[in-house]
Amino acid sequence: MANEVESSGRRPYGYGLGSERLTAEEMDERRRQNIAYEYLCHLEEAKRWMEVCLDEELPPTTDLEESLRNGVFLAKLGHRFAPTVVPQRKIYDQEQLRYKATGLHFRHTDNINHWLNAMAKIALPSIFYPETTDIYDKKNIPRVVYCVHAFSLYLFKLGLAPQMQDLYGKVNFTEEEINNMKTELDKYGIQMPSFSKIGGILANELSVDEAAVHAAVIAINEAVDRGLVEQTMVALRNPNAMLVNLVDSLAPVYQEMLCQAKSEKAANARDRINTYKAELTEGKDVYEELLTHAEIQGNINKVNVQAALEYVDEALERSDVQALYSALQSPALNLHQVNRENTEWYMDQLLVDREQKALELGMVDPLEKEELQAAVHAANENASVHLSMMQSVARINAAVRKGIPAGTTKELMDPSAKLPEVYPFAGALYQRELAALQRQKPQGELTQEELYVAVEMLSAVALINRALEAGDVVAFWSSLFSPATGLTDVKDESVQRYFDALRRLKQQSGRNGETMLSWNSLQLCVRDVNSAMQEEHQKIAAIVLINEALDGGDPERTIAALLMPSAGLAALDFPAAIRYHHVLAAAKRRKAKATRDEAAVLWLGEIQEGIHQANQESQMARKVSLGVAAINQAIKEAKVSQTLRVLRSPEVALCGVVVDCARAYQTELAMLVRVKVDMGDNRSPWVKHVLKDGSTYYFNLQRLQGCWGRPEGFVHSSTQLDRAEIQSTVAAVTAVYNRERLWQANEDMIVRLQAHMKGYLVRNDLSARKHFIRRQLPAIIKIQSHWRGCRQRRDYQTRLHHLHDNTAYVIKIQSWVRMWQARRRYKARLQYFKRNIASVVKIQAFVRANKARGDYKMLVHARNPPLSVVRKFAHLLDQSDYDFREEWELMQLREEVVQRIRSSRQLEQDLNVMNIKIGLLVKNRITLQEVVSHCKKLTRKNKEQLSDLMVIDKQKGLKALSREKREKLEAYQHLFYLLQTKPVYLAKLIF
Repeated sequence: MANEVESSGRRPYGYGLGSERLTAEEMDERRRQNIAYEYLCHLEEAKRWMEVCLDEELPPTTDLEESLRNGVFLAKLGHRFAPTVVPQRKIYDQEQLRYKATGLHFRHTDNINHWLNAMAKIALPSIFYPETTDIYDKKNIPRVVYCVHAFSLYLFKLGLAPQMQDLYGKVNFTEEEINNMKTELDKYGIQMPSFSKIGGILANELSVDEAAVHAAVIAINEAVDRGLVEQTMVALRNPNAMLVNLVDSLAPVYQEMLCQAKSEKAANARDRINTYKAELTEGKDVYEELLTHAEIQGNINKVNVQAALEYVDEALERSDVQALYSALQSPALNLHQVNRENTEWYMDQLLVDREQKALELGMVDPLEKEELQAAVHAANENASVHLSMMQSVARINAAVRKGIPAGTTKELMDPSAKLPEVYPFAGALYQRELAALQRQKPQGELTQEELYVAVEMLSAVALINRALEAGDVVAFWSSLFSPATGLTDVKDESVQRYFDALRRLKQQSGRNGETMLSWNSLQLCVRDVNSAMQEEHQKIAAIVLINEALDGGDPERTIAALLMPSAGLAALDFPAAIRYHHVLAAAKRRKAKATRDEAAVLWLGEIQEGIHQANQESQMARKVSLGVAAINQAIKEAKVSQTLRVLRSPEVALCGVVVDCARAYQTELAMLVRVKVDMGDNRSPWVKHVLKDGSTYYFNLQRLQGCWGRPEGFVHSSTQLDRAEIQSTVAAVTAVYNRERLWQANEDMIVRLQAHMKGYLVRNDLSARKHFIRRQLPAIIKIQSHWRGCRQRRDYQTRLHHLHDNTAYVIKIQSWVRMWQARRRYKARLQYFKRNIASVVKIQAFVRANKARGDYKMLVHARNPPLSVVRKFAHLLDQSDYDFREEWELMQLREEVVQRIRSSRQLEQDLNVMNIKIGLLVKNRITLQEVVSHCKKLTRKNKEQLSDLMVIDKQKGLKALSREKREKLEAYQHLFYLLQTKPVYLAKLIF
């Protein structure tokens, strides 16, 4: 399984070789592992690209080769891009059931041939095509994967498919998977195709003038590097570039997209330069880091499609129908079956799809190309259905005008009209009612909605008529209560009475020549039955409602029930509604108590008696209110005699009124009125009176009318005295008058007694207070100090607890402040770069150009230029058969040099040992016999190698080589000398 490379930067298997120096065999083994890893990456790239195109999951990367042998996935790929060449029905074993059961079948080769035909239809150059046996017999699966990569790049150029990802160095494979793939590649001895050169080969195959196209593509890449939009567009407009569908308004987007694609490709190319394959097996292609013609065209098409999708989204946002049609006609989208007459339908369908997508994603995002095409198809289908429906409605209107029930019924039963179920036995009913509706229309035409409602109702009426004829109460009940019937005031408990009444009405209509009852007849009959039943229940309902209102304690319900015409109650006064309720409720409680029956109810006579009693109490309350109002008026007029007269009025019934206190009454009451006036006059006309039985009566001074219920927005007049205040004032004045008469008889004695008592009490209190303070002074000071300390500690603890309780908020506030400061610094830095973007680009271009000139001078003038410089300009060298032969001879010579180096190293070691022993011999440390015995230890193999070297030197001496080969040999000698003396070069090759 392929896994993405971890973010820690760890390279996938096969990239690093470690710090130790490896032997030639280990280096070769590592090179083969790198080849296997790179091939697995290409397999993963092809797998992911095919999954996106086919919208289905493919087997794992390690099993993909085996899964491609039956050709099913390849044929599906051909159907995706050439459906006319590879219809879905031609794909053999599409679900792969036979393959899973019995394995490969010879007919699976048809799938492979379908795929090859699809590529030929799309005009992919045949140089990339594999053989059928390469796939079916698994002779060269790398060639198949190579073809899929070329196919994807070609389709991307045409704008028919997304670009294939470059996953080299971005996915991991286990050591077992890499070793297994290496074994497979070694087993079949397959030469790995050069995947990095697909772009160049495709450009060569498709170009008319290869050199001109190559130069134009190089110029486009250079313009993209410079970052100038105008120069990039000039390069793209070059006729030799053979680019199509260029839009000037999208020039900045082209620049950005091409710059991004080129950066990604260059980064991926740099990931490959440290592998053995890149250095030892193949040269570097110019298009490894530069964008190919196909990639440039593909990115242009991608930008055009995205721009077209944005134009569609803008048209939908503005609800502009004409702009939407123009956007859908864009060649970049290549939408099929876009008709101008269906533009309104497109607008509605796309708005619905756009809203649905916004709800699913949680954000407004433009619709994709496939979603637009699906919406166009759906809108075309809806428009077609609507057109058929409108034609059917026109035929129905024509049939209704002709007046033939059979023809009308036939047209109503047409499925394209989208109408409810129609019953042929009710043809006359449909014809009569629809003709009446049609005559009511000024234009004489019924719409589909009107027909739908009318037919639905008439079908329900037809079912009711059929149930009446059959005497089926159950079917009648079901049809009568159906929502489609539309009858109002239909009651479940009256079904039988409805049935009987409608049967009688139907019989009478039959005698008059009408076989079907109309909807109006049904509704009228239902209303007549309901009215008859209602009259029967009104008498009982009135009494029940009155008693229920009394039990519920709702005065409004009580007066509403009393006012019912069926109750027949007289002398009702609406302002006394609340009083009626209280009097009748009290009477009902007394009756329940007397009869010992909690469910006892009042009958009409008892209710009428309670109403008369409430009316009398209302008259008495009004008289009291008028008397109190007269007292207030007399007080304002300041007429003592008149005030005394109204105070003694029997309607007001004040107690303790004395004739001698008349002026005092006037004075006190006037003073009380002035106090109320000084407190503010709310100018309210309402006053409230509390009667002897505790009930409240509200009286309006302007209209001189009262009520028992609290009026809406009631505010008691702030300047009016009520009966209680007048009674208390009168009582107070009378009491003062009586007290004055008493004090006048004992005035001298009372004054002396008061003076003695007040002096004694004051002196005692002052003495006790001074004595207490002098005795408790230290305690008082200590209590004050303790109290002050306690308050300070309490305040400190309160503040400390507050800070501890809000630690999270304090930290959050600090983090917000720091985040705001960091964001401000980042935005300032970003704004600085944006303001100086031209300078940054110019500096980068200058540095790159300066570095390129320096590298080129080093390549030309240096005797031994660095390997990195040589690699950059290796693509400028022409390759031919002569070069390959020379390279092959160099490889053979290199192998011979390696063998000689190894032999020389062994001989040097032996020579060093010999030198040491000779030195010991000279110093008389060892005997001559030991030296001879050491010479005999030289193996026969070493001696043969020495003799062979001598023979080779004789046969292939330096004089036998040509001048060019001698120079190459000297260069290789120098190279291997450097590799032996400076390990840093090998380390660079490895890492």
